[in-house]
Amino acid sequence: MALTDKIAALVLGIFSSITTAEDFSVLPQLETYKVPESWRQPVAPLKIADKTWQIGTKGITSLLLKTKEGAILIDGGMEQSAEHLLENMRGLGVAPADLKLILHSHAHADHIGALAELKRVTGAQIVTNAESAVLMARGGANDIHFADKILYPSLKADRILLNGEQVVLGGLRLRVHFIPGHTPGSMAWTWEDSVEGKVTDIAYVDSLTAPGYQLIDNLRYPNIVEDFRASYARVRDLPCDLLLTPHATASGWEFKDTAAQKTPVSCRQYAENAEEKLNQQLAAEKITVN
Repeated sequence: MALTDKIAALVLGIFSSITTAEDFSVLPQLETYKVPESWRQPVAPLKIADKTWQIGTKGITSLLLKTKEGAILIDGGMEQSAEHLLENMRGLGVAPADLKLILHSHAHADHIGALAELKRVTGAQIVTNAESAVLMARGGANDIHFADKILYPSLKADRILLNGEQVVLGGLRLRVHFIPGHTPGSMAWTWEDSVEGKVTDIAYVDSLTAPGYQLIDNLRYPNIVEDFRASYARVRDLPCDLLLTPHATASGWEFKDTAAQKTPVSCRQYAENAEEKLNQQLAAEKITVN
């Protein structure tokens, strides 16, 4: 091992051993978009797999994937999370210039609010799909369900993906799967990593919920129910030894001093639970409409 690698490993070991969730101050609340404290409570870097780290907050997942040719970030959390993410990257030996690609799940402020600042600091390319790119360029304005209630700094996409396309860096291959519903541009990502020496299919799957959404006769999103059902079917069939989600608890994860999946959830279970809730929501809405 080179001397620089030994020093980096030593620094990381010290950082990991002395830093706990309670050592961080809670990130400030935004007056325009107030969220639970767990979404704003930073944690130290938490190892998920050999190349995959959670570097976000207790409640919101931000994944850093390290490769020999640089790093990939998937989701950046709230706008006020940017400096915390950069600090955690440095703790893992990833300088700002080492971040090459920024991916995401969907274009809401609690998952991409920090991306404009991260792109400015690192120069990383923003990789997304056409539906999300439009909303990102508007900074969240004119959202189908939330209008202008959850705004964030706007940003321009550098690469537009098609469903099933791969993103490759340093031998790591990520495949995108379009799963519209929560937003028209919602995505899942799958890749292979190793956990305790075993090759593991990791799936990072977007939210499958419809929080307060109008499902029946929604003029802005006429096919929302059909999209949800098609997405449930797609998620059930993903390569998925290990499931991660943008909201940690949705897939049974607890991010504190370690990353632990307290209640393991499979992709199939995740989709079936979401579909059951959608059916209940539809039934309640039909009663209200009638």
